[in-house]
Amino acid sequence: FVEPIQAALEHHNDGYAASMVTGDIFNALLNTILKDSCMYVAGVKLQTMREEYDKFERLAKENNQSKSILLVQVQQVQRDVLRLIGSDEEVTIPEEEKLIASNNSVLKSYCFRNAHISFMFRSYDDAKEYVLKFYECRENAWANLMVTHVNHALYTGL
Repeated sequence: FVEPIQAALEHHNDGYAASMVTGDIFNALLNTILKDSCMYVAGVKLQTMREEYDKFERLAKENNQSKSILLVQVQQVQRDVLRLIGSDEEVTIPEEEKLIASNNSVLKSYCFRNAHISFMFRSYDDAKEYVLKFYECRENAWANLMVTHVNHALYTGL
């Protein structure tokens, strides 16, 4: 773990627990996705990440959040985790195509995810293309601190 990120994980667990006690499912999901994002960036084992994303997906579906933008973004990362593990398993996201076409925030996240995975598999031309697409849509999208800072590091590296 990277120490500052590791220190935040416990607080997201507390936020999740408090949200569940009050019945605030959205904030419970939000704390879960933030914790999972921090774990992914901190370098937690991919199999552990796979299990965490599976838990998130079950929680979202159990609470009628199956069309949530948060779920779509988690499934995009889950797809990357499976590819990095070397799994043949496919993550299908029925809402993804529609959301990518209609929501710049989802498009921005999609472009970053594809740039990241292309870079990881040394497909540098594809990575550069997705980074450029990321920058084309970023102005009209809500901020996502994780994606923004990691993208700057990736783009600088390219």
